[in-house]
Amino acid sequence: MFKVSQFEPKTLRWWISQRAKIDMEPPYQRHGRLWSTTDKAFLVDSVLNEYDVPKIYIADFTYGNTKLNKKGLSYAIIDGKQRLEALFDFFDGNLVLDEQFVFQQNPTLKLAGLGHADLAKNHPDVADIFDNYALSVMRVVTDDESKINELFVRLNRSKPLTGAEIRNAMSGPAPQIIRHIAARELFTSNVKFPVSRAQDKNAAAKLLLFEFHGDLRETKKRNLDEFVKEMSKKKQNAQLEVAGRRVVDVLDEMTEIFLPKDALLASAGVFPVYYWFVRNTDEKHYHRIRKFLVEFEEARRENRHLIAKDPNSASIDRKLAQYDKFNRSTDDTQSHRVRYDLLKERFGEVLKAAPSPP
Repeated sequence: MFKVSQFEPKTLRWWISQRAKIDMEPPYQRHGRLWSTTDKAFLVDSVLNEYDVPKIYIADFTYGNTKLNKKGLSYAIIDGKQRLEALFDFFDGNLVLDEQFVFQQNPTLKLAGLGHADLAKNHPDVADIFDNYALSVMRVVTDDESKINELFVRLNRSKPLTGAEIRNAMSGPAPQIIRHIAARELFTSNVKFPVSRAQDKNAAAKLLLFEFHGDLRETKKRNLDEFVKEMSKKKQNAQLEVAGRRVVDVLDEMTEIFLPKDALLASAGVFPVYYWFVRNTDEKHYHRIRKFLVEFEEARRENRHLIAKDPNSASIDRKLAQYDKFNRSTDDTQSHRVRYDLLKERFGEVLKAAPSPP
């Protein structure tokens, strides 16, 4: 079953009254709060000046029970999340009109910088325009998650979605496992690289790919896309789940090694290599890993300084220079392997030099 139709016209005030019944974080959705304040204020400008706002698509669960309604709510956003968040923010007082705002019905009114509460108190006729604005909302009725995922991708095909955001909406078991991995504490607390555009899910997909195949692989967009699509076609769910559990176990171990918002985890490009390094290190040496990596990164910085000062200096560490070279193409198989091998080699030297326990 899959049906798309238009809701009977409802005012913006009505949708605001229903927001507790709307799942704003269904699995296929992007992270919220991606719009700038200017973007959001411009949308409110369009509403108050009664311009058309693009259609919003919402899954309607009020028709009956469905396995898709995991949160037991009446609705779930499919497309238009950023728009709804902007409108809710204005109503809640978390957004005001832009300093350049002009109310076209009466340009003499000075409304710039005002919020919804200000309008309701001092300009109720203007507030009424916002409250009674009829959003164009499409009603999607289905019990097939793949149909919703496909609709989301199609609606956003012309928008600048990242590869990870598109993969997140693909069908099959892989996206769900990737979301589970990205929800681990290491991603929510320890990594310092941004995750607002699903960079956490992108990194999680790379780790899952490694574990599924048991070795380092190329992790470019096309590789990750093909992996997710392949998993939706082949009956390898058990192997995929085992790989996912292995990733989760290693990430939980890494949580004990790295600090909250650790500067060592500021680069999404080096993260998979660090993962593979921890994964293949005996846990009895975990307590040495972070100090080793801090010193390794410092050695890289000093080596780059030497190269900049005198490219022919005999003091230059050529292996560190090679590491830096491969760190510029972080998704190649050779890049993963060269960087991992050097980390493993240097860590082995540290362990040999360490004093034996009494």
